[in-house]
Amino acid sequence: MPCYQQRGNLPAKRHTAYRKPDGGLYAEHLMGTLGFDGPASLLYHLRRPTQILATRPFGPVTIEEESDQSVRMRHFLTAQIDKTASITLDRTPLLFNSDVIVSLVRPTKTDAFFFRNGQADQVHYISQGQGIVETEFGELSYREGDYIVIPRGIVHRFRLEHDDHAVLIFETPSYVRFPSRYLTREGQLMEHAPFCERDIRAPENLVCQDQTGEFKVLVKQRNLLTEIILDHHPCDVIAWDGCYYPWALSIHDFEPITGSLHQPPPVHQTLQADQFVLCSFTPRMLDYHPEAVPAPYNHSNVMSDELIYYANDQFISRSGAGFGSLTLHPAGLPHGPQPGKAEASIGGKRTEELAVMIDTFHPLKVAAPALDFEDPAYGQSWIEP
Repeated sequence: MPCYQQRGNLPAKRHTAYRKPDGGLYAEHLMGTLGFDGPASLLYHLRRPTQILATRPFGPVTIEEESDQSVRMRHFLTAQIDKTASITLDRTPLLFNSDVIVSLVRPTKTDAFFFRNGQADQVHYISQGQGIVETEFGELSYREGDYIVIPRGIVHRFRLEHDDHAVLIFETPSYVRFPSRYLTREGQLMEHAPFCERDIRAPENLVCQDQTGEFKVLVKQRNLLTEIILDHHPCDVIAWDGCYYPWALSIHDFEPITGSLHQPPPVHQTLQADQFVLCSFTPRMLDYHPEAVPAPYNHSNVMSDELIYYANDQFISRSGAGFGSLTLHPAGLPHGPQPGKAEASIGGKRTEELAVMIDTFHPLKVAAPALDFEDPAYGQSWIEP
């Protein structure tokens, strides 16, 4: 989990009277997970977060599955997805199962409302764009290449600094965390981990908004959106501390692990959830054994689906996959380098590839909207000319 952080002036002891200058109490708010057995933070609000003026249904969140469910290798050209207004409401679902929803959005405007996902942790890969995430915990700046992790239940809003955005989003009901093999028993990142605590960015600018009025928060729970109207600005926290908060890690701060022969995908692992892992393929030196074949060998995903998002057009084992390509190699089918790629990789010294991969332990379904920008010839791209 992210390490302990604190912002603002805190009382000496938890759960004691912490008074405002006028003598009233700040509203103490414990936010955590796993039934008080997981990471938690303690926040102090100007006003009670329960001061709700109105609650009304906003609408269901549904994903239509494609009708053809045959197992085959897939390629989706997400750069063809149209720009839309909202990072929250205009996501294009691509693939999904009960463990994760993968979507992409190209938003152009900052939402007029805040959002709280009450049923899922969210990982946002910022493929393009920059801005600031406004949260109860303060402001978290982001830029191209960042993973933005927003644990469930945290109120937030992406403030876009320009309209040139492409954001890949993973939603999962499980707790997103660091891979366990990178951690000591006490939770510190170990020396062999490909990143360390210095690379983790927590919210820095704690802006306490002392505003009253009507403020809209959309809450996602039970695959429904509910509109909540607060009588005050939701980001009215004057201090907080703990280990539960939104945070960022740049893919460019991931230090790749290399070897004399080809290294398996787990060396690229960055995050884990209960039923999938997330990996980062970053620019690195290639295998240095004199007989090495740097391109991946053919392999079968016997127990997992492999999904790769190409953040540039330099992937060593693929032809025809460019920036924004998304490939699915399902369990049950072997896959590997396309014709000529293994031979071409021999003698190579370095790759500039940049990609995000998840391996899911349960099959992924293809969402119907993804068919609008699918490359139907991808499955035949392994046939020798």
